[in-house]
Amino acid sequence: MGCNKKDNKYGSCVAEVVRAIRDIQDQIREDEDCNCGSNCFLEPIGAISPKRGKKKRVRRPNTRVFTLSTADGSPFHAFLTNVDDCSCTSIFFRVEEIFDNSCATLRVLEPVTETSPGCYETADITEGCCIDLSKICKVDGFRSSENCITVDLDCFCAVQCIQDIYLPVDNCVEYFED
Repeated sequence: MGCNKKDNKYGSCVAEVVRAIRDIQDQIREDEDCNCGSNCFLEPIGAISPKRGKKKRVRRPNTRVFTLSTADGSPFHAFLTNVDDCSCTSIFFRVEEIFDNSCATLRVLEPVTETSPGCYETADITEGCCIDLSKICKVDGFRSSENCITVDLDCFCAVQCIQDIYLPVDNCVEYFED
């Protein structure tokens, strides 16, 4: 699945970006206000603006949501085991820990859609057995899950930062307003 050559002595750029995301999350600074682009290296956390509309924020962001792509360009996905319905796949992650230079523990983020004002349900981003890219654009927010996955970052060819959010510990939703 990876695109990193075995003899690459310089490491993986995906691993470097995910390490940078972790460092940025760890260095949340309250003294800066930046509202620009979606470059994964933007600091401080909160610098990546919402993907659509204005985001209603109650608390300062503490998570940079990102996706990973495999060698064939398809989104890497993981499973959510504590979801009540069959919508149990996600492509959205939060880095929790990095170890051995290119291994990482990622928290799987549950994509949600707003069904009525203030009510959210898990977004089904699949069609049959595959990720449906058109459904990804309909995600309204994210909820933390209890699911983590350990990955070798050298096995990915791309990382895309989606946006910065506040991810509450009580499993509430961080959402966007159109």
